[in-house]
Amino acid sequence: HGVYATFLAKPMENEPGSAMHIHQSLVRVDDGQNVFSGASEGEYSPLFAHYLGGLQKYVPQVMAFFAPNVNSYRRLMFGEVSPSNVQWGFDNRTCGLRVPLDTVENMRVESRFAGSDANPYLAIAATLACGLLGIREQLQPTAPCTGSAKELGYDLPRSLGEALDGLEGCQPVIDLMGERFCRAYVSVKRKEYETFFRVISSWEREFLLLTV
Repeated sequence: HGVYATFLAKPMENEPGSAMHIHQSLVRVDDGQNVFSGASEGEYSPLFAHYLGGLQKYVPQVMAFFAPNVNSYRRLMFGEVSPSNVQWGFDNRTCGLRVPLDTVENMRVESRFAGSDANPYLAIAATLACGLLGIREQLQPTAPCTGSAKELGYDLPRSLGEALDGLEGCQPVIDLMGERFCRAYVSVKRKEYETFFRVISSWEREFLLLTV
């Protein structure tokens, strides 16, 4: 039909990008109970609070796994429905971390940061690493966002280069994901970013060539 599929996060300027939302919950090994649930529907456990706090603290530092290409940040920075920060809320789709209103058995958090261009294995591993660190550090989340999280500003990396700087400086995540792997990943992605930056765009030639 003269069309083709792409997993590019933001293939067209005036169209929405494509994401990979990760729904996650933890169950107890011995009885399969959802350990994120509180005593009744709509309540969450202290363990869930720690997990959520870990996501809020560490997600900005692992964005290189959620947004692994230079194009990824066009979706995040210019998308009307893409997350802008690490705010969380109940069934609030303007938040990067959405907690759906559901049954006790299905208590979970939805991470909305990864793009369709992310490697799902790395994105899921990075998400679990953030949550695990939150549990280990007994972190607490902020109060849930009840309005539009978009109005609270942009707190995520603005480029692949900035995201790689964040990952490189986050030793707790590196220890979990593997020092050798993270070093190799950062090196490859830095080379990609440098290669991209060498290309002079048509915008620069149109607006800067004869005016600077």
